[in-house]
Formats: sequence, C-alpha cells, structure tokens
Amino acid sequence: MSETTVANESALKITPSLLREARIDAARTNLRMVEILEEKTGLAPPEFVMALAHTLNYPVLSMEDLNRLTPAFDILPFTLAQQKDCIAFRDHEGKLLLAIGDPYNQTVQDWVEETIRVPFAGYLAHYADLAACLTQQEESLRAMDGVLGEENKETGSRSGIEDLSLKAISEDTSPVVKLVRSTLYDALKMGTSDIHLEKTPTGLAIRYRIDGVLTTVGEISGSDLAEQVISRIKVMSELDISERRTPQDGRFKVSAQGRDVDCRVSIMPSIFGEDAVLRILDKEALSDHMRGLRLDYIGFDADSLTRLRRLCNEPYGMVLVTGPTGSGKTTTIYAAISEINHGLDKIITIEDPVEYQLPGVLQIPVNEKKGLTFARGLRSILRHDPDKIMVGEIRDSETAQIAVQAALTGHLVFTTVHANNVFDVIGRFLHMQVDPYNFVAAMNGILAQRLVRMSCPHCAEPVQPDQELLALSGLADMDVTSYRFKAGKGCGQCRGSGYKGRRAIGELLNLNDEIREMIVAREPIRHLKEAARRNGTRFLRDAALDLVATGETTLQEINRVTFVA
Repeated sequence: MSETTVANESALKITPSLLREARIDAARTNLRMVEILEEKTGLAPPEFVMALAHTLNYPVLSMEDLNRLTPAFDILPFTLAQQKDCIAFRDHEGKLLLAIGDPYNQTVQDWVEETIRVPFAGYLAHYADLAACLTQQEESLRAMDGVLGEENKETGSRSGIEDLSLKAISEDTSPVVKLVRSTLYDALKMGTSDIHLEKTPTGLAIRYRIDGVLTTVGEISGSDLAEQVISRIKVMSELDISERRTPQDGRFKVSAQGRDVDCRVSIMPSIFGEDAVLRILDKEALSDHMRGLRLDYIGFDADSLTRLRRLCNEPYGMVLVTGPTGSGKTTTIYAAISEINHGLDKIITIEDPVEYQLPGVLQIPVNEKKGLTFARGLRSILRHDPDKIMVGEIRDSETAQIAVQAALTGHLVFTTVHANNVFDVIGRFLHMQVDPYNFVAAMNGILAQRLVRMSCPHCAEPVQPDQELLALSGLADMDVTSYRFKAGKGCGQCRGSGYKGRRAIGELLNLNDEIREMIVAREPIRHLKEAARRNGTRFLRDAALDLVATGETTLQEINRVTFVA
C-alpha cells in the first residue's frame, strides 16, 4: 500500500546465531530482546527495522507512515496502546493496521489475538517511533481537551474537573498543585487502584496500591508542604479544610488521557496530622479492559468454572460472592452477568458505586445522602419488572431480607457480602435475622474468592523453599517432590517486585439437600465442611497450593492471601 514501506529483499537478514546471543543476553540482563538485538547489529534504527522485518517477513511502518495514518483508539484505547507498546491505525481505505514495536514479546502477541476481535494486518515499527507517536497523540488529545475546555467554560460543564495532562502539569506554578497532579498522573499510568498519602513526623509518604500490594513511591520533606497537599485534596473534594479532628469523605473528578476519572477520597486524622486515601475509579479504562469479559478470563479452575456457570444460568435463586475488599467480587459478578445477558431478560443492578457500565443493563447508583439506600433501591427494583438483579453489597438486615425474598419469588439475584469464606456467610445471614429455612431455600451457591499475584513470566526462575517456609506454609509433612517452585527475581517488566498480573482463586459451595438440612439444623461448621468436601467443594487453600505446584505463584504470596490450615 502507498502509505507503508515494505521491507525490501536486499535488507540485511538477522542470523539465528545473533538471535540466540540476544536471547541469552535478554535473559541475563532483563532487557528487551529487541533492544539488545538492535545494539548487537550496530544498525541505525531505520535499517534495523528493515532487517528485522525482512527476517520475520513483516511489512514496515516508518515514522512518516505513522504520522499519516489515523489512530483507531476505539479499537485499541490510548491507555492500552501505551501499556502494550502497539498502536492500531486505519488507512485511507478504512482497513485496520496494527503496528508493534517488539515482535518478540509473546505476551503482547497473545493479548492482541485475544483482545482485537476484528480483522487486522500486522506491521512492524521501531519501538522508539511508536513511543514518539503516542506522545504526539497525547499532546493532540490534550489540545482537543483545551478546545473543549474553552467551549465548556461558557456552559460550565467542565467545572470542577482537574486536568492531568503533561502540559497542564508543566505549566503549574504552584508546587503543591503540581505535586498533586503529578502524583495522580503517575498513579493512573501505573494502574494504581488506591493512593495513600500518609503524614509522617517529618513530611508525607506517598504509597500506591498496585496488584493489591502497597508500594512506597516517594516521600515529601516538610510538614508545611505535607499539610498543604492534604488541604489541596480537600479543596478538590469540596471538604472542610478547617476541620482536622474528624474523618471526612468526598470525591472529585480528573481528566486524564482523554477521559474522566473519578476519585473517592477518605481523610482520616492521625497522630501526625491527617492521612488521605484516594480510590481511583477509572470507569472508561476498566470498560476497555473488561470489554467482552467472561468468567474464564478471571482465572478459576475448569471444575469451579463449570459449576459456577451452572449456578449463574439457573432461572431463580441467589448467587453470592464473598471475600475481602479488593478480592474481585464485583468483577466476577460483572463477568457472570455479561455471559448471561442475551437481551431477553430485564437486568437491573444497584451498586455503590457503579464501577463500569454494562451494555443493556439498567444500573442504579446508591445515593445515601438523597435517601437511596440498597434496601430502598431494591424495593423499587422489584416493582420495575426485573428478571435478574444485582445487589452490589448486602450490609444490613433489611437488604438481606429483601434480597432473599426476591430470590424466593422467581428472580435470579447476584450479590456480595464481606466474609472470609463460604461458611462464614451462613453465620452473617443468620446474624442478620434471616430465617434459616428462607436462606437455604433462596441460596443456589456461595463463591469465596481471592486475587493471587502471579510470578513474573519474564524473570521467574526455579527456587527451593527452605524448611522453615515449608513449615509456615503447612507443607512440612507433605510430599512436595512434584511441586515446581518458581519465584520472580525482579525485573523491569514487574517493577522489581517479582510478580506480574493477578488471577482469581475460589471455593464454591453448592447448596444441595444435605447441606441445606444441616444449615437449618444449625450443625457445627466442621460437619458442613466435611459435607462440602464430599460434594466437590475445593477450599481456597487447595486452589492456591495448586498454583504453587505449577510454578505460577509463590508460597509467600498464597500465605499472604489465604489462611494456612
């Protein structure tokens, strides 16, 4: 095609021996193989891309080609293009092209095949050219935001939304405003779920929660500056800056990379002043990431997946997911609803907050200040002729009673509750004065789940845990000769943590007649566990140990998220 440069046959071909050397050096140094290969060839970037393309039989896109083509951010959003080092384009005929910078990154190749469900042609571009192109596109998006901002100044529709563009950050004259914006910008870029601003005797510690684990990313010296940062967060959240002795909750919005991001804020007094926690709710990025979400993407084993799908396809009853905050409960329910949403049923959810939008589903956000609680909203939902209902969380007796009645009257109800395992849920409902007979009649099944960090595939290597760790993990008297213990040593791909990505593990309790009778009779939990195991329930610890046995995670990680029996 006229807009691309095809690698010619006279280009230098990269030899197998050179590839072997680069692969060995990449494993040893944890650098990208494509960068090492370029260094070993000694070629200038354009010649290197041509040589690489000739070797792999790829067509090439030059920097000029990239500038001429139109990015298809509707297919591959800007944020994911940054993360995966590849960009989707449309040519003048409307055909879809995908430019990649690292053809040896198999993880990205697999992700592209799974994610992009429309036909596309693969092209090779220099990784530096792709980075430059993304920077230009970000500036273009920021310029468009500027135009929209000028237009919206008259209408006031953008009032109260903080701009997180690089341009806005660089133009800030206030060090406090620049620090807050930079902290938010970096957090979004790193995929942070929560930002912790913790007051210390000498200043402020900044910590990000990434993959469920807190990481300290910086410290600010000076108590005055630390207090100004907290005050700035309060101003953005429309909180009382003069009140420093009681907790406060608020929220604000920021504009980042062409989309609006919600931040929920919790201010808490401490012995050194005040701490702030910002929960980042990036609904649009979450929607892009979860588009086409299915239960098998979450990571459950095949048997649990089959049993869970059977529960989700029942005509009525209750499916309950439990686990601590941040264990992926809502994501699991979203995936279940996405699978069963064929457009033939009325599906209504009530959530606090609505984390991302489900197409074809009526979603209602809780607003307790206006009197819209879970219980009141659920009552109204039942008058709205629903077939399937999702209740974001059962927090009180009233909501529990209504949800159970809804399940008993022909509705399929999905909901969550905070508990440590499937058996603790039973006690929670009985404590909320739900009649045991109604509870067992309504409940189809209970899923308890956790999210486990996976060992980084780029730097994981075989290890042999010592006897102390085996004993702490409850394996001292077990035969672990078949276990393939692996652990990441830390590299650039995993930010030195040794872990990259998470997957869910779960224990699923199907309520058959035997277990229902035992619950109504209030038999001891020990008897319930024995009956559950006989009926195929695999407990969380067993699921976690299976991942250790295959080398997918570590004993330290599963000890962090599951109870050692």
